[in-house]
Amino acid sequence: MKTILIILFIAQFQNQAFAKNFVYCSEGSPSSFNAQLVTDGTSVNATAATLYNNLVGFEEGTTKIIPSLASSWEISKDKLVYTFNLRKGVKFHTTKYFAPTRDFNATDVVFSIDRMRVKTHPFHDVSGGKYEYFDGMEMGKTIKEVKILDPYKVQITLSNQDATFLANMAMSFMNILSEEYGSKLAGANKKSDIDNFPVGTGAFLFQSYAKDSVIKYSNNPQFWGKHGNIDKLIFAITPDANVRHQKLKTNECQFVNEPSPSDIAEMKKNPALKVMQDAGLNVGYLSMNVTKKPFDNLLVRQAINHALNKKSYIDAIYLGNAVVAKNPIPPTIWSYNDSVKDYEYSVEKAKALLAKAGLANGFETEMWTLPVSRPYNPNGKKMGELMQADLAKVGIKVKLLSFDWPTYLKKASQGEHQMLQMGWTGDNGDPDNFLNTLLGCGSIASGSNYSKWCDQKFNKDVVDAKTTTDVKKRTALYKDAQKIFKEQAPWATIAHSTVFKAMAKNVKGYKIDPLGHDNFTNVSVE
Repeated sequence: MKTILIILFIAQFQNQAFAKNFVYCSEGSPSSFNAQLVTDGTSVNATAATLYNNLVGFEEGTTKIIPSLASSWEISKDKLVYTFNLRKGVKFHTTKYFAPTRDFNATDVVFSIDRMRVKTHPFHDVSGGKYEYFDGMEMGKTIKEVKILDPYKVQITLSNQDATFLANMAMSFMNILSEEYGSKLAGANKKSDIDNFPVGTGAFLFQSYAKDSVIKYSNNPQFWGKHGNIDKLIFAITPDANVRHQKLKTNECQFVNEPSPSDIAEMKKNPALKVMQDAGLNVGYLSMNVTKKPFDNLLVRQAINHALNKKSYIDAIYLGNAVVAKNPIPPTIWSYNDSVKDYEYSVEKAKALLAKAGLANGFETEMWTLPVSRPYNPNGKKMGELMQADLAKVGIKVKLLSFDWPTYLKKASQGEHQMLQMGWTGDNGDPDNFLNTLLGCGSIASGSNYSKWCDQKFNKDVVDAKTTTDVKKRTALYKDAQKIFKEQAPWATIAHSTVFKAMAKNVKGYKIDPLGHDNFTNVSVE
């Protein structure tokens, strides 16, 4: 009897310890701990999905907009004035480096938005003063004024109608920071700490970060919303997908991000694991920097599109868990233009276009390969080698390069590359989030338009589509924009992939986010 009690006690202790320590094997290191400064999913998972809240959010597992730090809102008849009623009693994080003396209020909203919007804001230039989402989506032009009506009511006035405004407000970059924390850091001349030692209102508190190794969070006991039973959340940074799988099998991790397609079948057979999957709202692509020769030549860009055997990449890298991409938006999103014709794989056509461009003997160039596993490209190095071999067949000699993830993103946004593997998972379910954010003229300076391509006809389409609420008009404009994109070929579109998430069987409450993020707020371990 005594032996049985001891066994039961040990089992109970192990279950409690497991529930309190949840290890997430992530694929890379974040580039910042403030979601205002990032666009990549790796960084968003470490920040917005864990530490912060917005005025509005997305219902978990959907793109439906729901209240968050704003309990409700009203929109004026002319759709230019949005009045947000703020939730009362919300506490900012108490950490070893900051203890708040007041609750969240309207001051924090104005501080957070104006940091990005107003160039004279005392925190605007902190950490470089670059806000890729906010600037690339031209939110600064859209928002005319942010005004406090009372401590729990904020009014945002727009310069023009914007059909995407509320969805954009729910995106990661609109997270709310603590104005009180900012004031304390300004007084201590440590402003940059706001982006490195985060304070938010989310379900988890930041504890520590060892670069390229581990991020530690703890449960926020004062969190205003519902949450699961995770006490300590640990991000074990593990770039190799196969190593992530091994850690999951040995229970070193309870959840792995971006499992390798080659491991999916084995994971599904393992009774201790479960695998979830869904159609991804994503696109993987090869970007060509049109500001650098010879990619300023349309014929060269079209030749590269013909030279790449995309179907072979789907078979070899995605193991069939993807479809060939012909448009810069996935077929699951409204306004997708199915009438667009893709560039057929043809070595002959590629060679003929290069000859017409005066490059019959080809040329030498560089391609940067993705250093982390992403749903839209699970193996950048292997894909790079396949692309390298395809391009060699038409006389283009490619040198493959890569960097760690934060460096890769930084150098790419500055336009240092010639050709670049990249991809995107939609953030709000709107075509604008692909077409304008990744290819609009306004996104060149912000850094998310990696091709540095600015086509005035294309840009007019996406800007006009954003500033009307008529869905039929928006659809027609976006379909026309996709035709222009395909003709001008700033990218070679590669794939739209299926998304997989793998976890221990006793992980409960996780929902696949169609926007590509991993959120553990409501996760429990049984």
